[in-house]
Amino acid sequence: MTTLSLARMLRSAGISAPRSAAAGRSPLLAPRWYAHGFNRPVVYRAAGIAAAALPRRARLRLAVAIAAVVARRFSVERAVVSANVARILPHATPADRAALVGDVFRNFAVCFADLIAANRRALRLGPLLAGVDGLPHLNAAARSGRGIVVLTAHLGNWELAGRLLALQGGRPTHVVVAADQDPGVEHFLRDAPAPVRFVVRRDHTSALPLLAALRRGEVVAMQGDRALGTRGDVAVPFFGADARFPLGPFVLARAAGVRVVPSFCVLGADRRYTIEVSEPIDVPPGGEHAALARWVAVLERVVRAHPEQWFNFFDVWSGAPAH
Repeated sequence: MTTLSLARMLRSAGISAPRSAAAGRSPLLAPRWYAHGFNRPVVYRAAGIAAAALPRRARLRLAVAIAAVVARRFSVERAVVSANVARILPHATPADRAALVGDVFRNFAVCFADLIAANRRALRLGPLLAGVDGLPHLNAAARSGRGIVVLTAHLGNWELAGRLLALQGGRPTHVVVAADQDPGVEHFLRDAPAPVRFVVRRDHTSALPLLAALRRGEVVAMQGDRALGTRGDVAVPFFGADARFPLGPFVLARAAGVRVVPSFCVLGADRRYTIEVSEPIDVPPGGEHAALARWVAVLERVVRAHPEQWFNFFDVWSGAPAH
């Protein structure tokens, strides 16, 4: 397979950004799954100052207090989260559902506060990790000497997950992220020292270094719970109705000859994180769609177990991203 044909295959599967209009085609509009007025550099800088000034316990108390105010103000998001919880736990009482909605906002605030503190180097990552459940799955996937595609979701502290895993495994780790709409926010989140290399998905060449990294035996961490608005999005049953998910991570894993390892960074009652690693998913030639279905089944199980930590403030089943 030539480099050019491989790039085309990965691009069509949604790993990299669509070709631009300058290349002779109309660009596909990437979905803006969620945006709000607080996604500005000044807000992140203010949070960073607070993160550096306060000890963690006080910082998290402040974050939870702010979350309570924000939850009351963001009525649309609150309604969407309530509907998501109702689909995930259809037998939950209205009181239980309302409590879970509040938990979503509080847990998001805690995870965000820890991320900001880590970026400002006001937080040591090691003490945050309570443990790794399923570490033998990770070791089994790495035994061949090839790399690993670690697939996660917007659940728990996904932004810290790759960094915590990098501390455990010792392998070079590449975390794939979408370009932020505000370059200032992207600079704040990605340019701080970290035990991982952030790879921003920008054009059709973005996937090629990832393929090379996997063939060197390194780790590539990706998100797998949000469609990208490309031809690589595939509808899969999720909590009883079709939702669209990206096929790209499985195309990449098949091209590199590596396994996909589902992993989640879950916040515990003690405010520490546990990495939950599931059984590796093999991706044989032609098996990308079957591997995607296995991933969605794992994702459904983990979301059902931790609905208060699935941070999706939109309806993933509608098929139409929020603008």
